[in-house]
Amino acid sequence: MSDSMPQRADYCHFQLIITRWHDNDVYGHVNNVTYYSFFDTAVNTYLIEQGGLDIHDGEVVGFVVSSACDYFASIAFPDRIEIGLRVGKLGNSSVQYELAVFKAGEDEACAAGRFVHVFVDRASNRPVTIPQALRGALQRLVL
Repeated sequence: MSDSMPQRADYCHFQLIITRWHDNDVYGHVNNVTYYSFFDTAVNTYLIEQGGLDIHDGEVVGFVVSSACDYFASIAFPDRIEIGLRVGKLGNSSVQYELAVFKAGEDEACAAGRFVHVFVDRASNRPVTIPQALRGALQRLVL
């Protein structure tokens, strides 16, 4: 990710998320740990809908092995937000996602994050080559 504030035009896929009452913390804004839940929701929704990931019975699952987030502006319930999603690096068994949180209709990100999935065999927990359907979906997110 660059050092500048991410812009909406930097992302090729968006997932709408409506903040919930309990996302706010005692300081009146969405707590930092909740952003990771937003990221996980956006990525897994995409993988299920676009890549055919079967989270219940599939032979392959994605494990998060690294994550980070930078915060630029607060969000709070009842904000409608959109999570921008792109792929920064696509390897044989891993992918680095780059994400950003935008208030609906705004061009500048409120936060930007990244995380790495390693795809593993569900039974052995050993890394595997990303299945072709998932790889195709992920390749569409590479800018």
